[in-house]
Amino acid sequence: MGINEDIRHACRESGLANPVRLSPLSGGCVGDVFAVDLSDNSRLVAKVGNLGSGLEVEGAMLHYLKAETALPVPTVICADDTLLLMTFVPSSGQLGQREQEHAADLVAALHNITWTTFGFPWGTLIGGLNQPNPATVSWLDFFRDQRLIYMGRQALDAGRLPKRVFSRLETFAGNLDKWLSEPARPSLLHGDMWGGNILCSDGKISGLIDPAIYYGDPEIELAFSTLFGTFGDAFFGRYNELRPIALGFFEERRDIYNLYPLLVHVRLFGGSYVGSVESTVARFGF
Repeated sequence: MGINEDIRHACRESGLANPVRLSPLSGGCVGDVFAVDLSDNSRLVAKVGNLGSGLEVEGAMLHYLKAETALPVPTVICADDTLLLMTFVPSSGQLGQREQEHAADLVAALHNITWTTFGFPWGTLIGGLNQPNPATVSWLDFFRDQRLIYMGRQALDAGRLPKRVFSRLETFAGNLDKWLSEPARPSLLHGDMWGGNILCSDGKISGLIDPAIYYGDPEIELAFSTLFGTFGDAFFGRYNELRPIALGFFEERRDIYNLYPLLVHVRLFGGSYVGSVESTVARFGF
């Protein structure tokens, strides 16, 4: 496969060896992903997108995690709107017990990093979609307005969420205080914690990729990690030792928090995810 001239230029400007081969990799919601082999036998990863792809924002999120946390994330070499070039992270294993326990250590440490308000200094992305993060004192206000209502309206405007379902969601979102309470403080979240973004090697987590960072209630991260069966008992047992999970999370709050990633999937894909949103709000009486 021919080498993208932007990749050649980025390697040259960064003082790296010449790229000699591109190999397609899986993934990449906002662009194509390639392994880039260099002439010195090292390897990089390149994401290539169109204008407006948000790759510059993704690079900034990875920069933030690299600087502020101990998470194993790729080192960004360059990031602009059409190219994200970063170090290659090995991945050769599955999320077994050892890997899940290591993940719990990493995620608990991430959630111990706090901020003064909910949100983030700038808007981030999830699955290539804008994720607004205005500084907000109340988590319930932030979750209602910037997550549920915002993404529900995006899905409605895209023609993927029926108006009747949006109306029920909106009414439900106005009653969150019946089931949710304000967390002690805002915690830093990876924001897109599912199996495809978790890389394993040699019994450990080798990389966490494709972040959607902001400061929020850590329970929304824990909930997302169950939506597609990413983590199980090994993870939650270890996490609970480090950061006890309050009663009622698995019974009620998990489903409420998973409304946000479900709405993201409705906006992106529509289909059966609409029914999942509808059944969740119905479960809580709306």
